[in-house]
Amino acid sequence: MKVSTETRGGAELHWHRIRLIENPLLRNGLMMLAVAYIFWSVSSLEIEWARVANGLPRAVRMITRMLPPDFGRWQLLIRGVLESVQMALAASFLGMILAIPLGLCGAGNLVPKPVYLIARTFIILSRTFHEIIVAIFFVKIFGFGPLAGVLTLTVGSTSFISKMLAEDIENMSPGQLEAVRATGANFSKLLIYCVSPQALPRYLGVSIYRLDANIRHSTVVGIVGAGGIGQVLAASFSRYDYDFSLAILLTIIALVFLGEFFSNWVRGRLR
Repeated sequence: MKVSTETRGGAELHWHRIRLIENPLLRNGLMMLAVAYIFWSVSSLEIEWARVANGLPRAVRMITRMLPPDFGRWQLLIRGVLESVQMALAASFLGMILAIPLGLCGAGNLVPKPVYLIARTFIILSRTFHEIIVAIFFVKIFGFGPLAGVLTLTVGSTSFISKMLAEDIENMSPGQLEAVRATGANFSKLLIYCVSPQALPRYLGVSIYRLDANIRHSTVVGIVGAGGIGQVLAASFSRYDYDFSLAILLTIIALVFLGEFFSNWVRGRLR
């Protein structure tokens, strides 16, 4: 524990760092239990180190076959990248629209309790499953292609943006809402003159962030057949076309960097 002393008015003051658990016995005991649990978890995974040792030479051979990257099929690369970007843009736009009513219904200080519970239940359920699981579900329904990817990213965008919007509205000062209600304003005027000016900047910032995330996720959901450059990557690995796979991976990295740069630029302009 760090302790420093300071004298004020002849009295010696002791300053120490505030800890989450002040009792040293309890704190150290919990740390030892956590370390023991980590060791037990690793040991219970039943990792076969012989398989790890056999896999290392295969990894070296695969990396060797990846070099140099093959950009000869650039038309296929561009088609996959454009499809991923189109999926991300479409899903972000649909998510921004659908998130507004869902986010408003998920704010407990705006709507009745039953409406709030229904909206929150939908938000929680849609955020429960990872995009890969949702993508598999839509691929089974609609087949391979970008439609399943757009629907997957739309579900993720709607749940994420609506949750952020609802929490931002709930964190508003209750005095402002009561002041607008006291003027006799109806629900639509309350949204226009009180909620929108405070929630709109945050809503736009979150939406731009979600667009950046959708660009990254669009390259992942394609691995299970939901379109985009990820589907091209999965096909190249299945054909052991490792040099083309490296070209796709480099293209995905460049795409994510561009998306991050665009997202930061837009958020800077919004400030």
